[in-house]
Amino acid sequence: MSEKIFSALRFATNAHSGQFRKSTKIPYIVHPIAVTQHLIKYNASDDAVAAGILHDTLEDTPTNESDLRQAFGNRITDLVMGASEPDKSQSWENRKVHTIETLRTVNDTEQLMVICADKLSNLSSIAMDLAQYGNDVWTRFNRGYEQQKWYYCSLAEIFANHTDKSQLFRDYIDVVNSVFNK
Repeated sequence: MSEKIFSALRFATNAHSGQFRKSTKIPYIVHPIAVTQHLIKYNASDDAVAAGILHDTLEDTPTNESDLRQAFGNRITDLVMGASEPDKSQSWENRKVHTIETLRTVNDTEQLMVICADKLSNLSSIAMDLAQYGNDVWTRFNRGYEQQKWYYCSLAEIFANHTDKSQLFRDYIDVVNSVFNK
């Protein structure tokens, strides 16, 4: 692995210090590391892997775009920005519709891979929790099963258009089908 990946890991670990995964005692950094594992597994570039590590720093920490550009340059920052919701003050529905509509026009495979790896990590966690806790898992979310199904299945439809570019997109679709019994 390159120094830029290790630098991103140090940066994200510091930025997410003290944060935990929703309704758990799992340190938040576990999620960016899982995203990183997916990206490495599917042969993403070092820039995409670094962006995967950093993908939630703009949304969930005091980090701003200028901080990222200074530390990691334009390409990695642009990938992180593409994976970030631009306005967290909007409703969940509006943010997810924005994500879906934006993804329909993205042609950058690395950008799609960072986003897909993030969603695959989230869905994989949901799948593990479903196996352990059953449908009570859905009560952890502000929006329950039907809304989550709508969101993740909508993304699967978009990623289906890119399955020729990476196995990552096919694996995401498989997990969606498993979690939502499609």
